[in-house]
Amino acid sequence: MDTKLDHSQMNDNAREAVDILEVMEMIPHRQPFLMLDRVEDIVIRQSATGIKNVTINEPFFLGHFPVRPVMPGVLIIEAMAQTAAVLVVETLGEDALGKLVYFMTIDSARFRKPVVPGDQLKLFVSIQRNRGNVWKFSGEGKVGDTVVAQATYSAMIMDS
Repeated sequence: MDTKLDHSQMNDNAREAVDILEVMEMIPHRQPFLMLDRVEDIVIRQSATGIKNVTINEPFFLGHFPVRPVMPGVLIIEAMAQTAAVLVVETLGEDALGKLVYFMTIDSARFRKPVVPGDQLKLFVSIQRNRGNVWKFSGEGKVGDTVVAQATYSAMIMDS
């Protein structure tokens, strides 16, 4: 199956979804550090929604915490960042090929409720601004209608 990026599926400003195979083409992360299963509702230069189906098989649950498994907050923020990276790649198109997205700052991170096995974590990410190769985002993680995490963060796009 050919999973090359198919930009014909999107109009000028939006794309319905990117599946896991396309996510893996767009960002370099792999298991066990790939924190996304899909990205939906992509609006170029604006926003995207990442989806992480949290299962008991996640390697981090072995130690965090074996008696009461909780997804680490830093990995929720990482999932937000990976969602933002997919949004940047979609926004830049072919100009993003061979580039990596590196964290620069994480501000105002708040963790409101634990994320546990069986949850579907939705990561709502929007671009606040872009100057050159520096991008700033706001993100919110939800399980159902409940906000579980929020953060603003910035990243730099660089050659790999």
